[in-house]
Amino acid sequence: MTKSVLTAVAWPYANGPRHIGHVAGFGVPSDVFSRYQRMSGAQVLMVSGTDEHGTPLLVQAEKEGVTVQELADRYNRQIVTDLAGLGLSYDLFTRTTTRNHYAVVQELFRGLYANGYMVKQTAMGAISPSTGRTLPDRYIEGTCPICGASGARGDQCDHCGNQLDPADLIDPVSKINGETPQFVETEHFLLDLPALAEELTVWLQERKDWRPNVLKFSLNLLKDIRPRAMTRDIDWGVPIPIEGWQDNNAKKLYVWFDAVVGYLSASIEWAYRAGRPEAWREFWCNPETRSYYFMGKDNITFHSQIWPAELLGYRGIGSRGGEGGELGQLQLPTEVVSSEYLTMSGSKFSSSKGVVIYVKDFLQEFGPDPLRYFIAVAGPENNDTDFTWDEFVRRVNNELANGWGNLVNRTVSMAHKNFGEVPQPGELTDSDRKILELAAAAYEVVGEAIAHSRFKAGITHAMHVVGEANAYIAEQEPWKLAKDESQRERLATVLWTTLQVVSDCNTLLTPYLPFTAQRVHETLGRTGDWSGFPVIAEVHDDMPVSPVGVGLPEPDRTYPVITGDYSTAQATWQRIDVAPGTVLAKPQPLIAKLDPKLGEIGPEWAPVQVDQ
Repeated sequence: MTKSVLTAVAWPYANGPRHIGHVAGFGVPSDVFSRYQRMSGAQVLMVSGTDEHGTPLLVQAEKEGVTVQELADRYNRQIVTDLAGLGLSYDLFTRTTTRNHYAVVQELFRGLYANGYMVKQTAMGAISPSTGRTLPDRYIEGTCPICGASGARGDQCDHCGNQLDPADLIDPVSKINGETPQFVETEHFLLDLPALAEELTVWLQERKDWRPNVLKFSLNLLKDIRPRAMTRDIDWGVPIPIEGWQDNNAKKLYVWFDAVVGYLSASIEWAYRAGRPEAWREFWCNPETRSYYFMGKDNITFHSQIWPAELLGYRGIGSRGGEGGELGQLQLPTEVVSSEYLTMSGSKFSSSKGVVIYVKDFLQEFGPDPLRYFIAVAGPENNDTDFTWDEFVRRVNNELANGWGNLVNRTVSMAHKNFGEVPQPGELTDSDRKILELAAAAYEVVGEAIAHSRFKAGITHAMHVVGEANAYIAEQEPWKLAKDESQRERLATVLWTTLQVVSDCNTLLTPYLPFTAQRVHETLGRTGDWSGFPVIAEVHDDMPVSPVGVGLPEPDRTYPVITGDYSTAQATWQRIDVAPGTVLAKPQPLIAKLDPKLGEIGPEWAPVQVDQ
C-alpha cells in the first residue's frame, strides 16, 4: 500500500527576498526529504506559501509609501522566484492573502470558539507611542525576567525556552524603532492552552524519534503553559469571525494563528487546483499519514505547542470537551523537524542588520546545487553553523568538483573514448564486487538517514561511496589497461563496474543535487525527466470557499504559485542497471571549480568582512 507523507514547510514572511539562512532552515532540508520520499514510492504533498500579515509588513509599506497589499505582492513574487530557482519541489507554494486561506482560518477559529478554547480576556498590550500601532510580541526585546538573558523576545526566551509576556520583560524596547513600548489594557481572544495541556503532554511524550534539542525545548514549554492571545489590535490581517468582532477593523487574528493554519489551507487549495477537491483529506484526516513540519528553531513553539493545541481544540479534545468541526478529525504532526541557525561571522543572517547573502545573488553566480550541497553537508542541522566563503570554496572544489564531478567525467570519458558506449563486462573480480556491493548497500544507509531527517549523515555516506569509487579507479588503472589490447575485456569490466557505481551514486545524490543529477542521467546516455523540477504558474483567486468567511479579499486576483507534476520523474530509490550498448557522448565538465581567491575575499555582492 502506498504511504502518504505531508511535508509542511515553514511559511517565509513576505518582507523581502530570501537569504541563505532562511533556506538552510526550512527550504533545502524539506526538499531533500520530499524528493527522497517520492523516489521511495510515497504519495507526497509538500506545501507552503508566503506569510503576509502582521505589523512588520505594515511598517515597511508605510516607509515605502505603498499599500501593504502591493508590498506583499512584490515580495511574494520575489520569494517564489528564489525558491523555484533553488529547485524546491512544492506541490503548492501559495500565500496567506487568498480567499480560501481566510475562510479556512476562520473555520478553525470558530471551531475552537464553539468548543470553549477561545476565551475573552483583558490583557496588557504593547503599542508604539509614536504611531499608536500594536507591537507584535516578537518585535519587542528585553532582558528575560526568568533567566536574566538579554535579547529575550516578547513571546519567549530562546536561552531558557520559557514562554514570556512582553509586559514581563525587563527594559523592553521595540525592534522596529527602538522605542520603549507603552502598555495599555485591551480585550482579546486567548487560546486556552492550560485546558489542552494534558493532551499536549501525552502527545509530546509519545514522540520518540524527534531531534533531541527539539523535543527537549518542546517539553520545557509545558512547564509554564498559560493562555495565549490569538487576536491583535491591528487593521491588517484575517478578520475575527465572531458576532461583535467581525466588523471591527481595528482587531484581527494574530499572524501566528493564521500562518500555521496555512499548511491546511494550502493543502485544500492544492486539491482544488489538482481537480480533486477532497484529495487533501488523505493527508490530514487519515491517521496513517505521516506529517513532517520543517522550520528554523525560532519557530518551534508555534509548531510543537500552538498548532497542535489548535488541532486538539478544534477536534474537541481537551478538558473542555467539544465536537469536531466541518473539516474533520485533523491529525497532529508526526514530527517537528527544526534546524539551528546558519550564521555569518557568528551573527544570525539578518537583512535589516546587513548580515546577508541573498539566494538570488547566489543562484545567479553559482547555481543551485553548490548551495544545496553546502547546506546539506555543512548546514545547521543540529548546531548553529557559520557560513564562510573559504569553507564553501573548499567544499565545492575538493568534494563536488574533484570528487563527484571528476568521477563522472573521467569514467564516461574513458568509456566513450574506448568503446563509444557502455561496454559489456567480463567476469567480475573481488575488487569489482566489493565496490558494487558498497554502492548497493548505500541505498538503505542513505535512505534511512534521510527518512529520519539526518541529511548530513546521508550525503556524507553517499560521498563516501564516491570516494571509494575514485579509489577503485586509481587501483585498477584503466588508462593503463587501455594501452594493452589483451586487457580489453578487463578494461570493459572495470569501466562497466564504475559506470554502475556512478549510476548508483547519482541516484543517492538526486534528492540533494537534482540539477546535477539530471545532467549525469543524460551523460549516462539516458533520456527524459529524471529529477523532476518545480514550475511557476500564474493562477486566479477563484476558488469556491466553504464554509464562507467574513471580510474575504476581493475575488479573481492573480498571483504566482510554485507547483509541479513530479509523477513524470524517472528517479526511484533503487539500483538501475547500466545497460551494455547504451551510446555515450563525450561528457561536458559537470561542476566548475571556483577560484580559491573567492574564499579569501568573497564575491563583490557579499565580500568577506575584514576586522580593522
